[in-house]
Amino acid sequence: MNVTRRSALALSAGAVAALSLGVPFVGVPGATVAVAKGNAVDDAIAKFAGGATPGTGKVSLTTPEIAENGNTVPISFSVESPMTDESYVTSVLVLADGNPNPGVATFNFSKMSGEASAATRVRLAKTQNIIAVAKMSDGTVFMDKKEIKVTIGGCGG
Repeated sequence: MNVTRRSALALSAGAVAALSLGVPFVGVPGATVAVAKGNAVDDAIAKFAGGATPGTGKVSLTTPEIAENGNTVPISFSVESPMTDESYVTSVLVLADGNPNPGVATFNFSKMSGEASAATRVRLAKTQNIIAVAKMSDGTVFMDKKEIKVTIGGCGG
């Protein structure tokens, strides 16, 4: 088969159009444009919480109000806890509700951690909420949520 520049450009334009419409790739089962499911965040929180209803307080999430570039958005959290044998943070789940896969990271702690806090950078595709959910040793769950306005998406947007 002889491929000319014109046919290569036509094929490329067709592929871009198909991707933008969410048409799956031929020969790749289930491959489509990534779009998060509506309940993915709620399902992840419910699974992480193990049936407990997340309360407010104890979790302090720090994010920029506006991220000029979604490629590297700094976030940090801290959880108010004495970190003793009787009361400590076991884990913290961080979610981005507008990304195709909302799960960003899970941080595990023990009573020997001293404090339950962490900082990282995330990639955000568009303006969305960042959610931090903390699970305590007694089974209680606490949550904080912040909206970050993204001007240039980090996932090709």
